[in-house]
Amino acid sequence: MLSICIPVYNYHVEKLVRDLHNQASAVNINFEIICIDDYSDTNYKNQNKTIAGLSHVKYIELNENIGRSKIRNLFLDYVSYSNLLFLDCDAEVISDVFVSRYVDSITSDIPVIFGGLCYSSEKPQKDFLLRWKYGRAKEVVSLESRLKDPYKSFKTINFLIKKRVLGSIKFDERIVGYGHEDTWFGYQLKKAGYQIKHIDNPVMHTQLETNKQFIFKTEQSIENLIKIVKVANDSEFEDSITLLQTYRKLKRIKVVFLVALFFWISKPVISKLLVSGFANQKLFAFYKLGLLLNKLG
Repeated sequence: MLSICIPVYNYHVEKLVRDLHNQASAVNINFEIICIDDYSDTNYKNQNKTIAGLSHVKYIELNENIGRSKIRNLFLDYVSYSNLLFLDCDAEVISDVFVSRYVDSITSDIPVIFGGLCYSSEKPQKDFLLRWKYGRAKEVVSLESRLKDPYKSFKTINFLIKKRVLGSIKFDERIVGYGHEDTWFGYQLKKAGYQIKHIDNPVMHTQLETNKQFIFKTEQSIENLIKIVKVANDSEFEDSITLLQTYRKLKRIKVVFLVALFFWISKPVISKLLVSGFANQKLFAFYKLGLLLNKLG
């Protein structure tokens, strides 16, 4: 019936696994929970391996880090059931009926289901403000809005997919760092004609990177986006990304060099502001655009 798949990297997952185990057991379905550790630090592995003592739980440790895309594809080698529920290891189940909502939504003709995500309403310390504000502004999308553009709002933190569909599409293993593997995967689902059903069944994203860490990850995500653009050579995909739309507009009116130059001059000041906790989203959007312009030219 249901294989719950959790890629793990440097995060304690005992509570998440036990919450899911309790809910799946209460629903009275055939299920399994599979955790694959992507070469975490020893202290995380030592604590997480205790979940292997639970019934219907498989815990697997890799001998090297293989990345966010490849590890999701790897679950195909271990799952027993046709419905795969993927959760990021830093997701927190916030509903007592989380599993049952997914189970009730499963039908043979719906290939993908996305439940959504949320962030805590409690404002974090200044060192973590950028990630928190960005997540709440850009990643948290209401069900009503998600239904209007089902592919654009797809995220891999919390989704269910048929095994046959993941087997036919798969995550692009050329994308090894942070960012945009879910954007590209969602677009591939769209191109292949696989419907995404959206339901109101969010998890909470709990792990907040520091402002400095998130800026570094943002740079990785821009590099991934550029890699996808070059490999895909697909104007429809580029039209679906707001950042790329802005780049094309600037290129059309021939001001890319001027904007890139202004960013290069102002980057040290902008970086300092963002790292300090000045989490203005317009300034951060300009920072991302500047990174893109400097790399694409």
